[in-house]
Amino acid sequence: MPNQPELAEPVAPPEEFVDLVKDALEHLYDFPYLQRHPLGQKGLVTERSTELPGQRLREELLAAIESFSPKTGAPFRSPQARLYNLIRLRYVEAMTVQETAHELRISLRQVYRDLRRGEESVAAVLWARQANVETQPGPRAVQLSSIQAEMEQLEPRSRSIEVRALIQHAQTAVERLALQRAVDFHIQVPPEPVIVSTDPVVARQVLVNMLSRAVQQAQAGTLELILTADERQISIRLSYNPEAKATSQPAANHVVAELAERLGWQVRQEEQAGIGRVVTLQISACGPTILVIDDNQGLVELLNRYLSGHACRVVAAASGQEGLQLAQQVMPDAIVLDIMMPEMDGWELLQRLRSYQSLAKTPVIICSVFNDPELAYSLGASLFLAKPVSRDNVLTALRKVGVV
Repeated sequence: MPNQPELAEPVAPPEEFVDLVKDALEHLYDFPYLQRHPLGQKGLVTERSTELPGQRLREELLAAIESFSPKTGAPFRSPQARLYNLIRLRYVEAMTVQETAHELRISLRQVYRDLRRGEESVAAVLWARQANVETQPGPRAVQLSSIQAEMEQLEPRSRSIEVRALIQHAQTAVERLALQRAVDFHIQVPPEPVIVSTDPVVARQVLVNMLSRAVQQAQAGTLELILTADERQISIRLSYNPEAKATSQPAANHVVAELAERLGWQVRQEEQAGIGRVVTLQISACGPTILVIDDNQGLVELLNRYLSGHACRVVAAASGQEGLQLAQQVMPDAIVLDIMMPEMDGWELLQRLRSYQSLAKTPVIICSVFNDPELAYSLGASLFLAKPVSRDNVLTALRKVGVV
């Protein structure tokens, strides 16, 4: 019988590459760090020109982890599932080594040994993919636009901010310019807070630049700004009489338009008889609002990813006190609450939430490593989820409380 050709063994990644992967995993939620990471500059993350290297690198790391997820419904602590769950708990869920060992019921020594095997497995997936990318024809380098290059320096992380404060910041920034051009502001905002979850750095620049361009285009006189908000949409309306030379100029240049698009905001311009130019910035208030109260930013990132495509707005609070204040301001459709937090823990916060008439019926989902659902329910929790959570767990829980 003729000799059969042997299949080539996958080439193991070099040790230094494994160390780079380990370093990237340890900074999975540190976006500025990933932006500068060598793996982001090696051609590994150059396929999608619309994504920054840090974003793409994070996606590649998560995809590599998921590639060795057990597909057979293996029990959580079974040998077949242990390596995957170990990596996921340690890096995706951002648990400590000690917490991971406790969750999997294995020794610290075993955790450290298996972690290295897991890191090598993730590195092998990325190494193979990099080899594949390097053999593809055509240019590999992606030329970022100037605005994308600027965005590389920013951390695109959403948090809850007050729109009235954004408007005040923009007004303060252009006050001197408005004075020089004899433009007066007439600003109307609602008395109650208007909260939106967005990237505050980008949002500030959108508003400052739009207001600045409006001032520069306007005739001497009054520039009116009206903020309105309902359950579905937030609207910022600018109206003014443009100078003759500005009638052909857009209210938002390509930079502002690209930044607004990045946030999911829409800019519309029209000319109205008797009013002049009307520029409207529309901000979607999304569907259900979910308040996540957890001092671990990793859970917020996780829920944002899990809920993408479900038109949900995820609002984050990093402490019990902040969570209590935000809950009263945004009146969320559901609250996901951690237990182990400094100063005010989740048990105390749950009791305080239930003491407010306006929040007494708001669904509260306890999400904790402390597996004590009976205590949670006795204090008024709607559901209990034990960490680590999966996408299916989260969506099922939110469906049960009628949110998605």
